[in-house]
Amino acid sequence: MTIRKPPPVALTIAGSDSGGGAGIQADLKTFHQWGVFGTSAVTAVTAQNTLGVQEIHPVPAATITAQIRSVATDLPPRAVKSGMLATAGIVVAVAKSIRRHRLCDYVLDPVMVATSGDALLAPGAVAAVRHELLPLATIVTPNWPEAALLTQVTEPDPPGMARAARALVDAGAGAALVKGGHLGGDEVVDLFWDGDTEVLFRGPRIETRHTHGTGCSLSAAITAGLARGTGLEAAVDGAVRWVREAIAGAPGLGGGAGPLNHFVEADPM
Repeated sequence: MTIRKPPPVALTIAGSDSGGGAGIQADLKTFHQWGVFGTSAVTAVTAQNTLGVQEIHPVPAATITAQIRSVATDLPPRAVKSGMLATAGIVVAVAKSIRRHRLCDYVLDPVMVATSGDALLAPGAVAAVRHELLPLATIVTPNWPEAALLTQVTEPDPPGMARAARALVDAGAGAALVKGGHLGGDEVVDLFWDGDTEVLFRGPRIETRHTHGTGCSLSAAITAGLARGTGLEAAVDGAVRWVREAIAGAPGLGGGAGPLNHFVEADPM
């Protein structure tokens, strides 16, 4: 009889996307593609599709705490990520659970606005993300609008991205990946900073409307890499390359901002 080594476990703490392109659904698809066993704590139930978000129903903080406890005490994750947290109360509950269960290799995706433009985080919760979660994060992965909200840096250009990344690390994050997809130009630049090293990930802009779940999938791929024992910079590099291929191979679903192709082959290190 062949004894198989159990796969590494990763945990996603995020909202449910009924359209399947973002949130918990995108995270679990990504974990699977990267050879990681995915577990989850659902923070909100949304009614959404490629056209937008129709309803948001936050899950009670006590229920989120219980979900994290159930996973952490029986299926301890090697890495964890958070996505949509909806309210300041949920942010605080998640931070307490990360500390209580000593969850390591935490990837903070500060989800604030959906690809459709719909708000996914209450305005008063931004400060809670900054003060409660940033100091716990191994890496934070904001897009440019999210980075600007978290840091008050307003210059939408590579020097501004560099200042925002440094401000996030100065605020307590272990590293920052500021994503430049929202900026103009024929080239997309994502900027990584870990307090010592700055790396620019460059790639040609792919002209497509099918970008729903890009941030969720990227942070999940980084989390999967960390769960597999890959170093942080290498995990980011692999995740960025995989998401670009997933965008290029998007299946063309839906009438709006469609999902990525989560079936694109990953390259676990």
